[in-house]
Amino acid sequence: MTSRIQRRRTSGWRKPDNCVIVSRPSRFGNPFTIKDAVEAEWSNPHSVCAEMYSEWLRVGTEGGWFNETYRIGKQVFDRRRILADLHLLRGKDLACTCPLPAPGQPDHCHAAVLLQLANQPA
Repeated sequence: MTSRIQRRRTSGWRKPDNCVIVSRPSRFGNPFTIKDAVEAEWSNPHSVCAEMYSEWLRVGTEGGWFNETYRIGKQVFDRRRILADLHLLRGKDLACTCPLPAPGQPDHCHAAVLLQLANQPA
């Protein structure tokens, strides 16, 4: 069974075997930032960013809400590339720097979205 792992940036932390890092600097990163959600005064920024990522991947430019690509600095987030590369995540654990949810709580991280998409039946 696959799971989400909290990536640590502390000395000695090692990525477990069979794990892919999907945090923002990766090709699978989320272009929707907590900073922007906070500035927009959304009540649950982590949840909103994960929901926007999910919708972006699901509907793309349909309805005119999202672009196919976003840029943060030099990094480009390309929806088509993420969807084409989902097979690389199938059966893997995914690591992101977002905090893990408390037991029984929903996971408001884009890695949870990727886990679901990558492991859904074909």
